[in-house]
Amino acid sequence: MRNSSKLSRVLIYIGLIFWMFINLFPVYWMFTFSLKNNAEIFGDNVIGLPKHWLWSNYTSALGTGNMPKYFLNSAIVATATIIITLAVALMATFALTRLIWKRRKTLNKFFMLGLTIPIHASIVPVYVTLSKLNMLNTYWALIIPYSAFSLAMAILVCTGFMNEIPRELDESACIDGCSVWGIFLRIIVPLMKPAVATVGIYTFLQCWNELMFANIFISESALRTLPVGVQALSGQYTTNWGPIGAALVLATFPTLLLYIFLSRKIQESFMAGAIKG
Repeated sequence: MRNSSKLSRVLIYIGLIFWMFINLFPVYWMFTFSLKNNAEIFGDNVIGLPKHWLWSNYTSALGTGNMPKYFLNSAIVATATIIITLAVALMATFALTRLIWKRRKTLNKFFMLGLTIPIHASIVPVYVTLSKLNMLNTYWALIIPYSAFSLAMAILVCTGFMNEIPRELDESACIDGCSVWGIFLRIIVPLMKPAVATVGIYTFLQCWNELMFANIFISESALRTLPVGVQALSGQYTTNWGPIGAALVLATFPTLLLYIFLSRKIQESFMAGAIKG
């Protein structure tokens, strides 16, 4: 029995290590891709380590490609979108789940309709609206649509968590003289940290990697985001793929770092959701 349990444990560890390598291989490939020239990328050294470590690819991406400016633009858009989405989603969820008023269930269904609308199916009406409001080629041309299309999922996630918070906490705070805003800010919001982390990660990924809106609504080079900036590195006739790989690394690693720092909160949200279910 002991030998069989040890064997099964060894097999599990081997399987987990194998699965870890499968998940880490794209990161390794992208990093080595960013340090090669075209001959190695399309030659006989596709997977191996670079024969010549071309750190100059990062210099080209940062200098010629103007990646720092695009990175700053993406950071501004992502930060503003996350703040707006979280603020609106938390307040809307509080009104829909904790306050009693007519048509709140109907309004909740209206919000959930947003899950059925593909974001890129609304390019034409959103473009026309932004054009009439003279908001094209501004940060708000991306922040407002990103926030609007992230709101439905954010409310859905927050509703599942907020419904599980005991209403007795609201009643106790009300008896102690706490106002509605006091209950929301002092009782509800601190208990919603796992949901906030989940919504923050989801919203960040949605707006950080989005290309179509950023490419259509922003035509000025100074306001481009990272995906559009990476796309602009591709030449019409010839393309040096090393700097493009370096730009992809610069665009991808912030997402990985954000997940590493918030991974505990995300795991707590999954565990809480499993227990509640």
